[in-house]
Amino acid sequence: MSSTPVAVVTGGNKGIGFAIVRALCKQFTGDVYLTARDPGRGQTAVTKLQEEGLSPLFHQLDIDNLQSIRTLRDFLKEKYGGLNVLVNNAGIAFKVADTTPFATQAEVTMRTNFFATRDVCMELLPLIKPHGRVVNVSSMVSASALARCSQDLQRKFRSDTITDEELVKLMTKFVEDTKNGVHEKEGWPNTAYGVSKIGVTVLSRIQARMLNEERKADQILLNACCPGWVRTDMAGPSATKSPDEGAETPVYLALLAPGADGPHGQFVSEKKVQKQ
Repeated sequence: MSSTPVAVVTGGNKGIGFAIVRALCKQFTGDVYLTARDPGRGQTAVTKLQEEGLSPLFHQLDIDNLQSIRTLRDFLKEKYGGLNVLVNNAGIAFKVADTTPFATQAEVTMRTNFFATRDVCMELLPLIKPHGRVVNVSSMVSASALARCSQDLQRKFRSDTITDEELVKLMTKFVEDTKNGVHEKEGWPNTAYGVSKIGVTVLSRIQARMLNEERKADQILLNACCPGWVRTDMAGPSATKSPDEGAETPVYLALLAPGADGPHGQFVSEKKVQKQ
């Protein structure tokens, strides 16, 4: 078993994920795994970084597939005895002009951005070693979407005692409400991406609380963050940041010093804790 520290980035073959892998290859002392759903695209991305003189490794990971997550989990357990850094970056967003029915967009977006990210955490968080770092890539859109929720929903999402089970019920209800055409009447904003990222941000708070309760002595730090508005396939060419600039906050959180006691369970943008 290797004693080398190891970092994993989900959705690493392009955009912000690719830039996070690049930065970690330069700054993290250990093995860095670029993961991607499509092995061909993943290998192409790895080759591109090797041409820059960097040494990422590749492992296939489709976060929508539980077996794929478990294969990665078993590999990490066997080869490294755990994991030091996990960056949950993989996610999807429909284009504004997309004509896919809103209920379908809600279901697909929620399945990947919230439920699949949660699956990765359920399988990989138990592997995180002492002083490990976990970064869930969320978005400022989660804050604006939360502000457009009904007072009742805002109260639930902001609760310090919200449980994983309650959050799952809320995310499921949003999808059901869109199918029944009543999501606005039920107090939801008209953004599937925004609501899915509320889920990621709140999930991070819950996970941080659980780490405090179960593994406080291990000093693991887990946060959600917004990379900013980044020029990617998802955000388009007119966004203000390059992917490398977008990677700065996630990488900052992934590399918090071993002795750091925070941030933890926070939503971080531009390397600063934001009020949720």
